[in-house]
Amino acid sequence: MSTLSISKEELKALYDKDFPLWAEINLELLKEKLYDMVDWENLLEEFDYMSKVDLRACVSYLTIILEHMYKLEHFKDIAGGETAGNSWAKSIRNSRRMIEALLDDYPSLKSKLPLEFEKAWKYAVVNLKNWLDNNGYDPDSFNFPKTCPYTYEEAMS
Repeated sequence: MSTLSISKEELKALYDKDFPLWAEINLELLKEKLYDMVDWENLLEEFDYMSKVDLRACVSYLTIILEHMYKLEHFKDIAGGETAGNSWAKSIRNSRRMIEALLDDYPSLKSKLPLEFEKAWKYAVVNLKNWLDNNGYDPDSFNFPKTCPYTYEEAMS
């Protein structure tokens, strides 16, 4: 499909039907400086998404840290004692290292990640409830704090 023979409507439709082709055509349009033909609405949406991918990865690692910190403090007995705690401690260390690497690669995230701390706790609680449910416990019988019982600094050190 030639970039010159496609209408703006056809290009917009490709976004949902054939994303790689949509991206290829938009790239070609940008290279050829045919800015009026570019699907700006979807392109800007993609830029917005791309700008947050690494922050979401950091939040995911932070979620694991908080979940496993809570498990270490409250659920060692349920999981079989010290042995379970070892895997959680290892997971915390690994997640901290991954966050450090991402923050090193993308320094702008250093100021953004602490703002996502309570979101990470919310996700950690979901993970904790799923874990309890999968291990035969009623997650609703556990009262998880609404706000995270740890500080960002505790989670990261």
